[in-house]
Amino acid sequence: MSDLKWGEGDWALILGASSGFGEAAALELANLGFNIIGVHLDRKSTLPNAERITSQIRELGRDALFFNANAADSEKRADILQAVKQRGEESGKPVTIRVLLHSLAFGTLKPYIAESVAEGINKAQMDMTVDVMANSLVYWTQDLVRQKFLGSGGRIFSMTSAGGARVWKSYGAVSAAKSALESHTRQLALELAPLGITVNSLMAGVTDTPALRKIPGSDEMIAMAQRKNPSNRLTTTQDVADALGLLCHPKAHWITGNVICVDGGEFIVD
Repeated sequence: MSDLKWGEGDWALILGASSGFGEAAALELANLGFNIIGVHLDRKSTLPNAERITSQIRELGRDALFFNANAADSEKRADILQAVKQRGEESGKPVTIRVLLHSLAFGTLKPYIAESVAEGINKAQMDMTVDVMANSLVYWTQDLVRQKFLGSGGRIFSMTSAGGARVWKSYGAVSAAKSALESHTRQLALELAPLGITVNSLMAGVTDTPALRKIPGSDEMIAMAQRKNPSNRLTTTQDVADALGLLCHPKAHWITGNVICVDGGEFIVD
């Protein structure tokens, strides 16, 4: 196997594959030889982006299997894994998933304390945010391991942010989800180590993505990051995809249970 194509013939599963970090990771991993299973949630207006990514992956000579579905829905998860299993049966070669990237960015951006009930976050919104952005990592991992899709040599990544340890207006529920996600990552690393599976969180610096633009005050956040970052620029999705690709190398097998900053030193600068 070529050292530059260490994913040859294996599959990567990207949750949140149609934009931002998920898109960049899907294309980078395809370049490294991985076939891509993408799960995304898009309306008609943004669906062409997922179709474009699928085409780009196939142009690289890789297989692409994309599902427009809610990745946090247990029934949808079961349907997707059944379809993946069926693909393996039809091809005569069981699907082996070497990489799982959890990059779901769907939550409620409301303050905890507001003048009216409608303006503040409620229990359903809080629960949904933490379930989608954190707990779903555990449920996907459980199913992938139990159904023998993911085994020795596997890599699991979750996308966290500095917001898991710091505060920003209306970001409370997402911050709580990021903190939970990092805890889940550590616990999964402990429990999966005997199986030869590594689990790490990638903490990107401020990156101009569709998800960032939904955060109140995102323009201010971008300006602050550009001033603060030692390289005087924002992190890009490709920066993060490059790091993820390196961590998928077989020689990265002893790196697990960490929150790894991919930010050009942004987090260490006050």
